[in-house]
Amino acid sequence: MGYRIGVDIGGTFTDFCVFDESSRALHTLKVLSRPDAPGEEVMHGLAEIERRFGIPPSTLTYFTHGSTVGVNAIIQKKGARLCLLVTKGFRDVLELARLKIPDPYDLFSRRPDPIVPRDRVLEVRERMNPDGSAGTAPEAGDVRAVLARAEALGAEGIVIAFLHSYANPAHERAVKAMILEARPDFPVFSSAEVWPIVREYERSITACIHGSVQPRVAHYIARLEAALSARGVPAAPMITKSNGGVMTAAAGKTRGIEMLLSGTAAGAIGAGFVARQAGFARVMSLDVGGTSADVALLRDGVPDFRAGELVGEYPVYLPTVSVSSIGAGGGSVAAVDSLGVLRVGPDSAGSVPGPACYGRGGTQATITDAFAAKGVLGAGELGYGAVTIDRPAAEAALGRVGAALGRDAAAAADAVVSVAVANMYREVSRLFSQVGEGPSGYALLAFGGAGPMLGCLLAEEMGMGAVIVPRTPGVLAALGGLLADVRSDFVRVVFLDVVPGDMAALQAIYAALVEEARAWLHDSQGHKGEGLIAVSADLRYRGQSYEIEVPLEPAWITDPAPGRIAAAFHARHAEIYGHADESAEVHLVALRVVIAGVTPKPEFPAGAVAESLPEPDCRVPVAHRGMTVEAALFRREALPPGAAFAGPAVVVQDDATSWVPPGFAGRVDAFGNLILRRS
Repeated sequence: MGYRIGVDIGGTFTDFCVFDESSRALHTLKVLSRPDAPGEEVMHGLAEIERRFGIPPSTLTYFTHGSTVGVNAIIQKKGARLCLLVTKGFRDVLELARLKIPDPYDLFSRRPDPIVPRDRVLEVRERMNPDGSAGTAPEAGDVRAVLARAEALGAEGIVIAFLHSYANPAHERAVKAMILEARPDFPVFSSAEVWPIVREYERSITACIHGSVQPRVAHYIARLEAALSARGVPAAPMITKSNGGVMTAAAGKTRGIEMLLSGTAAGAIGAGFVARQAGFARVMSLDVGGTSADVALLRDGVPDFRAGELVGEYPVYLPTVSVSSIGAGGGSVAAVDSLGVLRVGPDSAGSVPGPACYGRGGTQATITDAFAAKGVLGAGELGYGAVTIDRPAAEAALGRVGAALGRDAAAAADAVVSVAVANMYREVSRLFSQVGEGPSGYALLAFGGAGPMLGCLLAEEMGMGAVIVPRTPGVLAALGGLLADVRSDFVRVVFLDVVPGDMAALQAIYAALVEEARAWLHDSQGHKGEGLIAVSADLRYRGQSYEIEVPLEPAWITDPAPGRIAAAFHARHAEIYGHADESAEVHLVALRVVIAGVTPKPEFPAGAVAESLPEPDCRVPVAHRGMTVEAALFRREALPPGAAFAGPAVVVQDDATSWVPPGFAGRVDAFGNLILRRS
């Protein structure tokens, strides 16, 4: 028996969750992130865990890790310098994209510049037909000329995205082999190997993002492996993925695109665990870190999945946990623009210099500074002592904002929080509109370093009746990494009609996908035991331009009669659009298989519930909506299962601070979760 550890690197803090396999105790820690030296925060955290808890690295039996190295490379535009090889005549695939403007309500909004500019998009004379038959094969002379041109342009890697390679990747493979024969050490990426989906832009942009981040991610993971080995960690690291699973570090060095949104996905997985534990069927998770607020909808503890999530300004079409990001984190900067309007975010103070109240050289007011100036922060340690709250510095920063608004610092702090909540309300309302549901049927699960401060305020605005604050809200994403299964997605474009005559072909494709998935799980990941298979299909009515992903039962595919597949599509179409045409022909565009190898899960037993009304440590004055209220101050570790109290209250703990405004009452459940309800 030993210890299992999950690590999640955020913009301001890096979170650690350590589970004792013998005692089932959970140890948590936060250290400041090091964007200037990625990976150093992990080593620092391991040293602190040994110093604080007496847990040496040699006792770690399982290590999961989520990193922002890839996503930061895209956001900061510091990815590899690429050339893109395309079929002759299709040089503008990234320029044309989908001809959509980012904001339909802003006529002056513009699409981002292509991740590979047009002067580095090179044409190759080749053609693969839509049915997978070869039309014009690429010639070695053309490829040598294109490689010379790419080298002259200073390319650090080449992405190959040819027309119809999803149907037959032979031409992409041939050109890749020709390049590697001439330059064996040159990074070359084939779009069909990255993610073989239909539609050229979606496949091309996904492959380009992969090529952009892969060298940096591979270098980072290699350094991490070496550093962990040098520290005496015997467990091979597992990397958390955007789809809510994990993979080996070796896989991460070749599939870096799959870990771009690992932190947000791990947070949603942790939120689903807590939602099931607390007994809430419908939950909206609110993960507020230093840079952003990430929102996901969960039903029965399971988040939605979708393709096309934005990473920075660009969409990635691999399946990911469906999370909407809002530029309203604890470090989001508040400023008054030239028109005298208060803006909060999306710029963030990060960890360096951080909010003004951190005392690390920051002078700009942030959401964290607003809560410090209001009196919510400062009564307890923040980030396990990593920072000490300097309230005068926060008040000075808010004073400058207030002066521009004609208000004092306290009123400016209230205004900053109100604008932040309004920003969240706008985006969350849009999310509920997309799924056709109202927020009143959901509970809000608040986590991240700043989520418990903002949770009740947003829930009140949204008309939600309950807020859940997990036992360890500040490190829930790190815990989510410990809960994640080994998981991967596989897709095959098929273009079949849902009719009896095409079922044999569908069955053969399904069998091949399952075989590929099981080979990945057992051979590549070394997972023991049978994997869990889930299958879905991209379906549409014949003649429609876009598809709907519909979950299927494997038995529906092996059944020679396709009626249940068509019925499932009709039902899903009616659920989304309010109508279905059961007499119309159904077309199956792509078949998807997900395999999951179940990993050992930490188990947290329920505690004995004894109803109590604990006395607060003291009362602290908190500025709230133009008034000063006397808030009861509780320490989280002093609130046992069954403890109850009424707001206004501040609940402090090492990894987060919870603000319980007037009108809310709290109670601790059997698992230590704090359930706050509107009274």
